[in-house]
Amino acid sequence: MEADENPPDIRSTSALKNQDLSFLQLNVAVLLADYGWYLLCLCIGVYVVLQHLQKKRPRQDQSATPGEVPGPKDPVSVVRRQEALEAARKKMQEELDAKAALFLERQQELEEEKRQQKIEKWESMKEGKSFKGNSRVTQNSDEAGSSTVLKPKSDKKSLRSTGYNPLSGAGGGSCAWRPGRRGPSAGG
Repeated sequence: MEADENPPDIRSTSALKNQDLSFLQLNVAVLLADYGWYLLCLCIGVYVVLQHLQKKRPRQDQSATPGEVPGPKDPVSVVRRQEALEAARKKMQEELDAKAALFLERQQELEEEKRQQKIEKWESMKEGKSFKGNSRVTQNSDEAGSSTVLKPKSDKKSLRSTGYNPLSGAGGGSCAWRPGRRGPSAGG
């Protein structure tokens, strides 16, 4: 009986295998029929994205190392490039040093001016005078002598300068409306 049982098992196993393959073929055919265009578009999109990324990758490598020259490296050109970079750096450093020296001179001049002002202030305080008042009075008198004659203002400007406003009710007649007081009434 054991001999009879083995051949049907083999047949049933082979039948199941054929059944699975035909089922798989049927499912793939149905899948392609239903979603074929979507799958085709997806594959094309993935391909385009991969090509785009491959084109960008060498650019990123070049930008990561700006000192390198693409292609074969000529030792003479590399030396020239390094010398040019060194000369540019040296020039920039000299400019920076010149600016720093100029800034230092300006700072020293400002410190000297502050020191002179302190000395003048101390001397004026010894004499019992106000330091700021004396310096401004002398400056104003110099400016007043050099200024030109002022022109008289027009009527509109003079009205504005006096602060007269016909809508405010102030400065004119006795009839003036004033808004009421804000807040709760005084009654209780």
